[in-house]
Amino acid sequence: MQLNSEIPTDPPRDASTVMLLRDTADGVEVFLVKRHSASRVLGGAYVFPGGKLDAADSALHHSHLNLSHQALHSKLGEPETPVEKASALFVAALRETFEEAGVLLSETPPAPDTAGRMQDFQSLLATQDLRLDVQRLYPWVRWITPRLPSVTNRRFDTRFFMAVMPSHQTAAHDNVEATASAWLRPRQALEQYWSRAIDMAPPQIMSLAHLARHKTVASVLADLGTRTPVAILPESHDQDGQRVICYPGDPRHSVSTRALPGPTRLIWRDQRFEPEGGLSALWED
Repeated sequence: MQLNSEIPTDPPRDASTVMLLRDTADGVEVFLVKRHSASRVLGGAYVFPGGKLDAADSALHHSHLNLSHQALHSKLGEPETPVEKASALFVAALRETFEEAGVLLSETPPAPDTAGRMQDFQSLLATQDLRLDVQRLYPWVRWITPRLPSVTNRRFDTRFFMAVMPSHQTAAHDNVEATASAWLRPRQALEQYWSRAIDMAPPQIMSLAHLARHKTVASVLADLGTRTPVAILPESHDQDGQRVICYPGDPRHSVSTRALPGPTRLIWRDQRFEPEGGLSALWED
């Protein structure tokens, strides 16, 4: 990734991403995909399956959802967001998970010959009369790209969701938007980022640092049940010739109350963002 110093004038684009989780003997794992190196957004970086909101997400008939639009609006925890957009964000999360990871969260599994992106998402729902299992999506956090983006020249308003990986399906990258994928424990993923085996952007780094504090999926879900998802707008500035991204609770951030565990800032060093205190600072309180 390259450092960006261009300030975009367009408002942030709505997007959704999903952190697919599963339990293993060594702890909870999360599914990551490597974006195609030619991608205009985070090319070559490891991310969670996701993408921007499409018009078709808003147009999906309510019969394909197992919760009402009002229920989804309440579940998202954003009173200021229109009901239709709230529902569409859940749909976008499941569509992107299907398109980029080949996983479809539906009440009944798709026919074997249509699993893994063999059909268009909308067509698949219609031809098999499937209902999306939006109850299995749990809002986690809302990341809004800083006004001065650091690793992209675009801004996004992305809702991060959690979902438990269905036992009867297999996650795999699509070989189009993503060229590789892996199930990794959060700390393992951060160690690979630190050793430069993989590249990651700040929202993924900070989200994995948060997730690294949990040993099981049950622990993650229990934590989700105790709080309302927070909206995080990082603030970027240049200090001593280095780009610094600050999070709520940092002395340089306009919001004094912490919103995340872990470090309150990341610093651009040698073509990537790092915590001031080194790798262990990501999971130390």
